[in-house]
Amino acid sequence: MTQPITADTAAPIPVADVESAINVWRALSSAPAGVDDGIVLCREARVLADLYGKMIFDRLHSVPASTLSAEQLAALNGARL
Repeated sequence: MTQPITADTAAPIPVADVESAINVWRALSSAPAGVDDGIVLCREARVLADLYGKMIFDRLHSVPASTLSAEQLAALNGARL
């Protein structure tokens, strides 16, 4: 396993890594009972989806790890199985 991503990580986080992490969380989590429309995201995927949306809107190819919240860092690290 690679080193965890921290706020001190020198390499920027590419948008593709954020997208991949969202997909990992979507695959790992199941929808709440009675919901199977594919719209509900688990908490980890939601915080990453917010980041992803901002990156797309701002046309960013990557972001410095130092700009991510603790929750976003945890979600990225949790998706790195």
